[in-house]
Formats: sequence, structure tokens, C-alpha cells
Amino acid sequence: MADKTQVGLSYIERETASNPFNCDKSGGMGRMHSLFTRVRRRWMGVIMGVSMGVIIGFIISLQISLALALMIPAHAQPASGDPAPIHLVALGDSLTAGFGLAPQDGFTAQLQTALLAKGHRVIVHNGGVSGDTSAGGLARLDWVVNDKTQAVIVELGANDMLRGLSPQMTEKNLRQIIETLQARGLKVMLAGMLAAPNLGPAYERAFNGLYPRLAKQYGLVFYPFFLEGVAGDPKLNLGDRIHPNRDGVEVIVENITPVVEQLLARIEQ
Repeated sequence: MADKTQVGLSYIERETASNPFNCDKSGGMGRMHSLFTRVRRRWMGVIMGVSMGVIIGFIISLQISLALALMIPAHAQPASGDPAPIHLVALGDSLTAGFGLAPQDGFTAQLQTALLAKGHRVIVHNGGVSGDTSAGGLARLDWVVNDKTQAVIVELGANDMLRGLSPQMTEKNLRQIIETLQARGLKVMLAGMLAAPNLGPAYERAFNGLYPRLAKQYGLVFYPFFLEGVAGDPKLNLGDRIHPNRDGVEVIVENITPVVEQLLARIEQ
């Protein structure tokens, strides 16, 4: 048990009090030399420990990086003779952005993984903004879809519907987005949405009909319902029952990947 006289003393005071040279009544240089020798040894131990930790950590990180590199499939590794990857932008709302999910669990990340696994050299860019409407997507179109882009998945309109906005206005905005992209020579895929039944049959008909109509008019690759197989299933959605969870996104990607491959085929032709 520690001597009560040591309680509350500073580090240097404790070292001085416990130093055997304190028996020297003259207080001489012996006590100070012993004290600073012990302090120096402690700090040198800390410094050496940190240095060795950094070196060991670097070696471990290097080994892990090498192991991961060896685990990457051959089709995912760039080679000097391979063509440049296709740049695909997913322009959308929170469903594209990956609301409430880790970056690697969102739609664009999982879609890229699925496409790479099928041998496609593609980079899927996340152009989703939570809460965005068709008007918002149109407003930011030029800076989201840059000059490297070759194809675009348009996934917009869900928030228009949830806010009860006019389906005619949604169609007008989507039409302008499609025409702008096609004028730039980009391939376009349209992902549709379905109206909530509580908005009434008239709204439901007007909203649900605009997507197939646009797809047919502009000759787009078309996926009728982005949330196919996921909407209404609590096991595949977050607590709000609106946004898909990681497993829900996995279902979406599994369903939509063959259609995205049709889009990529148009670029490769």
C-alpha cells in the first residue's frame, strides 16, 4: 500500500521522494542526477515504443495491402493494354445517394461491384442528392454529369410524388434532362417510380404513366420500378420504411444489373 505522504504528489516529486539518494542530507547533485536519469529512461522507453509501433504498423499495413492486391479479381485490375473504363453517372435522389448507409453499401458502390464481377470495366459515379426533385436534378445536371461521362441512369421523381407535385411538371423536367443528355451524345437509362396509392387514382395514373411514355418516346433503356422487390418489405428497408437498407440495395442491384448491362452494350457498340 502506498505511503499516504505520496498521495497527490507530482511525478517529479514522487521520483524525488522515492529516490534512495534522499538519505543525503546535503541534497547534492546525486539526487538530481538520479532523478533525471530515471525520467530520461522512461521517456526514451516511450519514444522507442512509439517508433517501433510505427515501424511494425507500417510493415503490417504493407502486408495487408499486398494481400488485398492479390485478392482483387483480374478483371478489376487495370492493365496497360485494357481500354479505358466507362464512366457511368447515377443521377438521382436519396435512393441513389445511399441515404442512411455506409458508402460501400449504397446503390452506386454495390452496382459497380456487380458490374466488375461480370467483367465490365466501369466506374459508377454517385450523382444522388437526398431530397432532390426532378427540378433539382435538372438544375445541377451540367456539373454532375461531366465531360468524362458516357452514360447516365436517371432516377428522379420519387420526391416529386411524395410532395404531391404535378406529374406534368415532373415529366417536363425529366424530358429536359433526357434531351440535354442525348444532345451531348450520352446513353440514357430511365429508372421509373410508382405513386403511393393514397394520392388517388387520378394522380397515380398520371404519375405512373409518364416514365414508360418518356422511355418509348426517346428510345431509352428502361427499368420500370426502381424499388422492385424491395418496397413495402420491412426486412429490406430502414426504420422509415421508405429507404432500402444494405440488403434492400443488394436486391435492387441484383434486379437492375441486367438492364444496366443493356445500357453499357449501347456504348460498346
